[in-house]
Amino acid sequence: MNKEYKSNNNVVYSCKYHVVFCPKYRRKVLVNGVDERFKELCREICNEYRIDLLEMEVMPDHVHLLLEVDPQFGIHKAVKHIKGRTSRVLREEFPWIKTKLPTLWTNSYFVSTVGGAPPAIVKQYIESQKTSQRK
Repeated sequence: MNKEYKSNNNVVYSCKYHVVFCPKYRRKVLVNGVDERFKELCREICNEYRIDLLEMEVMPDHVHLLLEVDPQFGIHKAVKHIKGRTSRVLREEFPWIKTKLPTLWTNSYFVSTVGGAPPAIVKQYIESQKTSQRK
């Protein structure tokens, strides 16, 4: 598999994350144009913070994102910026959301790393380093 790495001044990396988050109480409010506006805002935020948005799907009651994030910026900061700004703007532009929810998003989210070698292979590679260096 051809692996593409990114770099900043200090780090060469490939950090891809699957992120899922939901509206408060898992209400189905990401409908009637809210979903499309969320996508626009998410693209803007990702461009602004140099987050690579690799894939995105908006369901009525949750969002899936596939992001590549500079490890010095961090996935938590990326999600915080996305959830924070989209909540503020969507609640301003779609006032009916405020009547259904005290805040747009739950405080929590799911995140999982994506890609790379399976942990067992990485572990085996690390364990073999000392013996391979002697040869």
